[in-house]
Amino acid sequence: MDKKQPKVINKAGTTRLTDEAVAAREAKAQNEFRGRRRDNRRGRRAAEEGKKEFDTVNISINRVSRTVAGGRRMRFQALVAVGDHKNRIGVAMAKGNDVTAAVQKAERRAKKNMITINLNGETICHEVETKVTGAHVLMKPAAPGTGIIAGGVVRSIIGLTGVKNLISKSLGSTNKANIAYAVIEGLRQQVPYAQWHSNEKAAPKAEKPAAKEDK
Repeated sequence: MDKKQPKVINKAGTTRLTDEAVAAREAKAQNEFRGRRRDNRRGRRAAEEGKKEFDTVNISINRVSRTVAGGRRMRFQALVAVGDHKNRIGVAMAKGNDVTAAVQKAERRAKKNMITINLNGETICHEVETKVTGAHVLMKPAAPGTGIIAGGVVRSIIGLTGVKNLISKSLGSTNKANIAYAVIEGLRQQVPYAQWHSNEKAAPKAEKPAAKEDK
């Protein structure tokens, strides 16, 4: 039988641990800490993903100025689109003293003014042509597999909806704000497919009178 090793007592009267026992205790504490930190990261990431209901796209950010008595006051103007990649979309513009404030303010306005659009599968219900001041936007439904054929502003907005196939053309002004509001107006005017499409059979054509026989 192996003899038991005598315990080493410190001056304070407590038992002093061996080097192996200290190393094992430190390794156990580090593993527990890493596990807790990993769980916290996963929980935080899941919470953030759960809270993120809408996606945001910054369409344009411009610096604007206003002349006052003391000189010029510089501010920033942000045009933001917000959508849920389904059938809800909103666009708004706001100003702020810095870029972050302008974007956040525009995002709040866009969420407040969101609309619900009608879709026909993964495309719009029918062709629509809208005008907002100088902007003139034409949008047409497309067959599956076509994709989104559109310019930068229209593509940014349509990408936040459930539309996957669309053909669009901007025919008027290139002002981004006017184009964005024209796209929203066109999506708002979409009428559900069942309301305007008739499944009734076409009426039979009238029969032609019989030709007269030659005498």
